[in-house]
Amino acid sequence: MNESIWHRDFTLEDLNTMAKGSMVEHIGIVFTEIGADYLVATMPVDARTKQPMGLLHGGASVTLAETMGSMGAWLAHPKSEEMLSVGLEINANHLKAVTSGTVTGKASPIRQGKTVQVWRIDISDESGDLICTSRITIMALKSR
Repeated sequence: MNESIWHRDFTLEDLNTMAKGSMVEHIGIVFTEIGADYLVATMPVDARTKQPMGLLHGGASVTLAETMGSMGAWLAHPKSEEMLSVGLEINANHLKAVTSGTVTGKASPIRQGKTVQVWRIDISDESGDLICTSRITIMALKSR
């Protein structure tokens, strides 16, 4: 088993409670698994996350990716109690259309620096097919 990258003690309940009253809760993102060096979350493909043509909106996939990458970077930062994690840049390659069900994202770090982290988020459909891959660059800022 890999050594844990997390610098905070937290549970799935903690992560999902933090989402209350935010866009994360509004579109139905739920953290479902914590690994030694990754996070997993799901998001429904429904009226909240579809574009007018009936497909999962690319922006919803990016929201899932940014939520997961930012949360992972914050939890993995050695001074997370003093820091905020903010996205500097995100990209996404939308690989396959989805019209219903649930998608699942898995976020893992590519680089973990003290100031800048880079995370990869792969999003799959219920069949396990990769529908989007995203990379986010995150900066750690001191809390105000």
